[in-house]
Amino acid sequence: MVDLGRVQKELQECNKNMDVSGINVKPKGDSLTHLIGTIPGPVGTPYEGGIFQIDIVLPDGYPFEPPRMQFATKVWHPNISSQSGAICLDILKDQWSPALTLKTALLSVQALLSAPQPDDPQDAVVAQQYLKDYQTYVGTARHWTENFAMVSSRGHEEKVQKLLEMGFAEASVRSALAAVGGDENLALEKLCSG
Repeated sequence: MVDLGRVQKELQECNKNMDVSGINVKPKGDSLTHLIGTIPGPVGTPYEGGIFQIDIVLPDGYPFEPPRMQFATKVWHPNISSQSGAICLDILKDQWSPALTLKTALLSVQALLSAPQPDDPQDAVVAQQYLKDYQTYVGTARHWTENFAMVSSRGHEEKVQKLLEMGFAEASVRSALAAVGGDENLALEKLCSG
């Protein structure tokens, strides 16, 4: 049985420093065992500027079993399936420990975006491209980030700027806009409600 008290504490921990980490986790519906997490693409990578959603399912044995995570946002990466979003990461499999949390797992997934492991791929096609034609890999990953992980609407930066001028942190503003499909008014409501 999932320890719901621990899950609630972990959700608070994930969301309390969102301005700094950019990481956010919330229930997907009414259950605390099906969550949606968001991570920002790491700076200096082809994923920079993207907000990536990760579907999280907590098995009955959590925290003694790892959470099941997969990207809901399409991503071009050797260790993430371009088809299903499955993630190849040791702490989500045999290296999981009950001492780890949802936040440390999401930080590890974010770190994976910065440091692909093409020798242990989830997506062999992407891994081959990474190893044989790195520039094409970077271009493709950037293209996928722009198409699938960025809120695409004209005036997006103006919306960000307007909300920043109201005193909100940039990571929170970008995350709120991404969560509501770029609707400035809904983003403002989200930011004001915490």
